Amino acid sequence: MVLALLALSLVAANLGAMRLSIAVLWQAQDEALRHIWLNIRLPRVLLATLVGGALALSGCVMQGLFRNPLADPGLLGISSGAALAVGFSVVLPIALPVVLALYVPMLAAFLGSIAVTLVIFFLSRQGNNSLSRLLLVGIAINALCGAAVGVLSWISNDAQLRQLSLWGMGSLGQAQWSTLLATASFIVPASVAIAFASRRLNLLQLGDEEAHYLGVDVKKTQRQLLILSALLVAAAVAVSGVIGFVGLVVPHLVRMWLGADHRWLIPGSVLAGAMLLLVADTLARTLVAPAEMPVGLLTSLLGGPWFLALIFRQRRETDG
Repeated sequence: MVLALLALSLVAANLGAMRLSIAVLWQAQDEALRHIWLNIRLPRVLLATLVGGALALSGCVMQGLFRNPLADPGLLGISSGAALAVGFSVVLPIALPVVLALYVPMLAAFLGSIAVTLVIFFLSRQGNNSLSRLLLVGIAINALCGAAVGVLSWISNDAQLRQLSLWGMGSLGQAQWSTLLATASFIVPASVAIAFASRRLNLLQLGDEEAHYLGVDVKKTQRQLLILSALLVAAAVAVSGVIGFVGLVVPHLVRMWLGADHRWLIPGSVLAGAMLLLVADTLARTLVAPAEMPVGLLTSLLGGPWFLALIFRQRRETDG
């Protein structure tokens, strides 16, 4: 999977409205092409891998914590909460130095995502942790956040309205080295911390009581993983907007291939999510070139049918 991701990254960096080759880096006379490859294409490719891996990993952690195959940052409203907080930072900006301004959307998205995550987690622990309860809570939160974003769009100016619209559909068109480094400073440490917690996440699948008897501090582990997952969603939403279904589809595909052991499922989900979003973003840049499709539309076209198939499959298993 690592080799496949590297190959896809090289291919994606060469594709677009203007086809390039890595050979332009060695041609001194093509300074403009070298600038396009190094400062436009490469940051976007790397950002797609970071965001795709973060969304898939967040979905993997959510499904493990809730022990529910339909737990997903988008379906449960976590992405909407992060987008709402980012919307506030766009429409009601705060004057800060340039270095700190890069982190304002991520901080806002983190606060929004962690607030929604905590609400969903505590509500899911009330009574039975049923699928219908989780989905109903997610639908309600998505509706409330969507209405609030609509109000922000109504009071925003033209530039802010366009920025909010792009966030709603998901786009990686604003990729730069500065935003890439700011995003990586959140996603990489959070991903490493989750990887170190993979064994404890495996034990949580046995149930809270059994995990406690096996030496896991259940509440502390749940709290840490919730915060880390919210941080991943926050960083992804802050730079790319709401990109749905990556966190739902990818962990299932990887689980079917590698099994349910999170020691393999976590790195597998990261790599598969990075490849999925990289392919989707490459198609978004090339299918209608020189125009560009929102990448969130393509991931929704993939995730929607998968979500329906998953619901019908679970219904057949329940009836059986």
